[in-house]
Amino acid sequence: MAAAAHTASSSRLAVEACGLTFPNPILLAAGTAAYGRELADVMSLESLGGFVTKAVSPEPRSGAPAPRVGDFDGGMINAVGLANPGMEAVKREDLPWIATHVRAPRVLVNVVGKVAEDFGTVVEHLDDASGFQGYELNVSCPNVKQGGMEFGADPQALHAVIAGARSRTKKPLFVKLSPTLPQIGDVAKRAVDAGADGITVINTMPGMVVDVERRRPLLGFGSGGVSGPGLLAVGVLATWRVKQAVSVPIIGAGGVQSVEDALQFVLAGASCVAIGTAALADPKLPGRIVRDLERWCERHGAKVADLIGTLKTG
Repeated sequence: MAAAAHTASSSRLAVEACGLTFPNPILLAAGTAAYGRELADVMSLESLGGFVTKAVSPEPRSGAPAPRVGDFDGGMINAVGLANPGMEAVKREDLPWIATHVRAPRVLVNVVGKVAEDFGTVVEHLDDASGFQGYELNVSCPNVKQGGMEFGADPQALHAVIAGARSRTKKPLFVKLSPTLPQIGDVAKRAVDAGADGITVINTMPGMVVDVERRRPLLGFGSGGVSGPGLLAVGVLATWRVKQAVSVPIIGAGGVQSVEDALQFVLAGASCVAIGTAALADPKLPGRIVRDLERWCERHGAKVADLIGTLKTG
């Protein structure tokens, strides 16, 4: 009886995106899941639909100066600066761990670079490794001086990044866009035309928090990326606009703290929903949202796959 119930609930929650089957739509956003093993003792990764790894660049990156993270009344601000050990170390140490410890959840590798060619370099180097099923190209990080939001904002740079990665893999490519783009639907179209299989919206919003006693920015980098509950409405709108513009799957992200928040993204058009800041504050929260989503679908006689993009705006 218990096994039958589990099968039924899995059927209600399962979604497909870019040829990948996610056991449920709840993911951990890039930067919050590290490379998986760092969270293995604090949450059940197997209860999630998947996760996006911490950034991977060709060479190790030391990241931004400390302090890198700060809280304020509206949420969190961070400038980690895409710190990571580089593609050699990730392929040698992290992906093998994922391959042997992560079964059901789908895993996307977040890829970054200082120049457009870096993205293809990382993809080519990692592509024959096991432990992951696709990539998320980060063309929207607001917390670096090189290799951030300029890729998503410039059509030629965006095309070069995506086309370069596309030529080196048959795995799905999601492209992560910034909430500051004035015509995000048009940018999503350009990304798809260049070879993207899916779109992730949104990244953090650029901002600054000031330590008034020191009269200095709270973060060592100065500005940073704002995340948390205030971004929910921004992310939902971006998801809806992208859904109107392209037919590819969408990963929605921004301010999710509850099953109702996650459902807003799904109704607006997201196949999967990534949780970031709230998971850092409470690592058990994503698992609770999965269980709450199962109960919601059971009460409403619904399947998540049938809810995607059913928002009524007329």
